[in-house]
Amino acid sequence: MPSHHHHHRSTPLLSATAASSSSSQSFVSKLLLLLTLLPLSLAALAFVLQWRGGGVSDPTIATSAAYSRWAPRGSHHEIFPGMETFSSLSPKSHSSSDCINLGRTSSHSLPYYGDWKFGFEANLKPKICITTSTSAGLEQILPWMFYHRVLGVTNFFLFVEGHAASPNVSKVLESLPGVKVVYRTKELEEQQAKSRIWNETWLSSFFYKPCNYELFVKQSLNMEMAIVMARDAGMEWILHLDTDELIHPAGASEYSLRQLLLNVPSNVDMVIFPNYESSVERDDIKDPFTEVSMFKKNYDHLPKDTYFGMYKESTRGNPNYFLTYGNGKAAARIQDHLRPNGAHRWHNYMKTPNEIKLEEAAVLHYTYAKFSDLTSRRDRCGCKPTKDDVKRCFMLEFDRAAFIIASTQTEEEMLNWYRERVVWGDKDLRLKLLRKGILTRIYAPMAIIQGLRESGVFSSVIANAPTTISKDKFLASIDSSNSSRVVSPTTHTSRKIGRSRQQQTSARKVLGVETNAADEAAAVPPLSPPAWTMTTFEQ
Repeated sequence: MPSHHHHHRSTPLLSATAASSSSSQSFVSKLLLLLTLLPLSLAALAFVLQWRGGGVSDPTIATSAAYSRWAPRGSHHEIFPGMETFSSLSPKSHSSSDCINLGRTSSHSLPYYGDWKFGFEANLKPKICITTSTSAGLEQILPWMFYHRVLGVTNFFLFVEGHAASPNVSKVLESLPGVKVVYRTKELEEQQAKSRIWNETWLSSFFYKPCNYELFVKQSLNMEMAIVMARDAGMEWILHLDTDELIHPAGASEYSLRQLLLNVPSNVDMVIFPNYESSVERDDIKDPFTEVSMFKKNYDHLPKDTYFGMYKESTRGNPNYFLTYGNGKAAARIQDHLRPNGAHRWHNYMKTPNEIKLEEAAVLHYTYAKFSDLTSRRDRCGCKPTKDDVKRCFMLEFDRAAFIIASTQTEEEMLNWYRERVVWGDKDLRLKLLRKGILTRIYAPMAIIQGLRESGVFSSVIANAPTTISKDKFLASIDSSNSSRVVSPTTHTSRKIGRSRQQQTSARKVLGVETNAADEAAAVPPLSPPAWTMTTFEQ
């Protein structure tokens, strides 16, 4: 009995223990299930929100938050410098040869470029314009132009001839807001023959010479016209750049030319940008703006000891430290009596401009960045490949040597020369000069232009251009295209006006144009950087 009674008392106890164990297992199971489902649910929610934009800022949408860090100070709208939203990116394709490398429309790698329009806000200050004289195609002009739009440039005055003046190119350029296209016609040349600077002496030493001298005169005459256009358009600053040059606005609080010039004191008339020169690492570059990231720094941005101490290793047997010019480019404040002073500087008829040289910002010059640049320069000039004749055609020694090589050597010999003199193939030398600061890496232009291309901006511009142009514009483009053809080496056509040097000189005497000391400051040509000599080394 006692044992039987004990058995009846232990049965409920066992049942309670079993129930407790079962309840514990159930709780653990539910907890594990909850811990498993919770992250899955959160991941699914995040995916849905990102896909549908449910309250989370999509980086591909131009929200004010996305633009806040790019907006210049003083602007009322938080936008990317100089731009609004772009309303229509057309998927249409274009068959023009100029669309090579322009029609790529892959995913947006830089979200700020999605759905933007290159409009201009009147309250964004200062208003900046660029003028250029070019014969390039769309594959070079569009990246150059839109890159500078990103930096805050609103207006462009394009003086076009050759390929740039052809109908397929000019119709695209004319369709862009803020762009003025000027063709090199007989009427334009006749108008410029009556201009003030053509009848003054400060530019006269460059008259009646072919090739680079002719281009230098054209650029100066075009700059004179651009000043008037800039003033009429309400611009505050003007720059003259070639389409193989990009502004690098280092030193500003943001990557913005507008911000850089906004910080310039009001008493400054001209800002000088020292130039950096592209230093290619391969001989097969096709698109320098997106394939070149290494540049040789300007003398003005280097310690004197470093520059002269590394001079021989930096030149690698070339005539000068830079292949081409080394005296930079300048931006001028639009004001009364402004005039060009050659392609690299500006001047004023009534005073000597107050100028400053920037310590960080630069002009990136992509010179001889492609092997084909050797032959393209050769084909634009009708000079003889002799040491005497090239002096008549080119101002800089490397241009002279390159012209002779391109005119007399085989393709293989040209390539070997290009690799030896232009391409930086020696990795150890590159690293040494990078450590010394002679060479530097700059990636911003590459990233911006590639982002513009991938966002579809270039292809959209081409696709949305008018299919035809007016009869007057068509005739002007044909005339301008023909005007840049190579002429015979015996013909001096730095000005195709039809009047001789004697007639022009007489005209200047008859006009009796009065000038003061400021007028007669000689034009500043492209100049090489300081050269190494035993004297400078000893100093």
